[in-house]
Amino acid sequence: PSRIVQQKDGSVQSEAMSDWVFFRRVLVVLATVVVAYLGWKIAALFFIFFAAVLIAVLLSGLAALLAKLTSTSRGWALTASSLTVAAVIVAILSLFGTQLAGQISDVFARLPDAIEAGGERLGIHNAFEQIKEAVSGEGGGQLLSRVANLGYTAIGVATDLVLIIVIAVYLATDPRLYRAGMIKLFPPEQHERVGDALDVTASALRLWFLGQLVSMVLVGVLSGVAFWWIGLPSPLGLALVAGATNFVPMIGPLVGAIPALLFAVTQDFGTVLWTMVAVLAIQQFEGNLITPMVQRRAVDIPPAVMLLGIAVFGLLGGIAGVILAVPLTVAIMVLVQKLWIRETLGEKTTIPGET
Repeated sequence: PSRIVQQKDGSVQSEAMSDWVFFRRVLVVLATVVVAYLGWKIAALFFIFFAAVLIAVLLSGLAALLAKLTSTSRGWALTASSLTVAAVIVAILSLFGTQLAGQISDVFARLPDAIEAGGERLGIHNAFEQIKEAVSGEGGGQLLSRVANLGYTAIGVATDLVLIIVIAVYLATDPRLYRAGMIKLFPPEQHERVGDALDVTASALRLWFLGQLVSMVLVGVLSGVAFWWIGLPSPLGLALVAGATNFVPMIGPLVGAIPALLFAVTQDFGTVLWTMVAVLAIQQFEGNLITPMVQRRAVDIPPAVMLLGIAVFGLLGGIAGVILAVPLTVAIMVLVQKLWIRETLGEKTTIPGET
């Protein structure tokens, strides 16, 4: 191998490159490829860790608020806030769990008839049977294999959820320990800058999470009332689907509206029309009134940036990437605005989560 060297007089000459220099560059390229490949393979662990960080940020924020209001120690405040969240979830499940489970089961039980009815209206006969044949593939063996894989997937999801909760509790218990460990990965002269950036990012994530929670609850309540008034079956279950899918902005509301529209198709044209009007009205209300009001105190993400984040992280992490795409985009946006735009380029900018 050789390289081009420019002399002092401006002339250009080719000089033989030493074998060691060439070998070292090859090693650097190979190491970069290996690191990129390993990063791709362990992307699932990254999304698990970030989900735990998101929950830990929420628990830590609730604990800080409770400690400020009651003048108790942070440890007791964290325990009280965690128990409060768990108690609220248990209370909701106790009060509405049986009815909600029945309605969600009813949603899945009615889906085959809804798919058949929708297919008939589109001129597709035996739509559900065709879907089953497409899923089953060439034979029953493949179907059993898919069912087994689905079971393993469900077990994996449950395991991941337990792991996320355990990591979140550890992170929320002593966040300063893990914050200090993260800061030590950088040069000493950058410790204060990195620590400040981490604090601002955590504050922005907390604001986004609380704002999104408000939006999800309002969409769920409005959807439940609308579906009950229209006369759709299982309005509580459909409302839960609509509220939960609203966690992913822009794409989630479209997914959450599908079960309600499928149920409406099984009835009459008037029900379909009223369901479409209700879904569109709720989403317009959420997008033009609820979201702007929430974002005044939370985090405002440009729609194009949000869609790009969903596409990129969805490609990297699948469903988990899509679910966590927006908070990941929030974190990246805050870090870019603070570390690059403001502190490196010197431009004035407003950073979400900064006091």
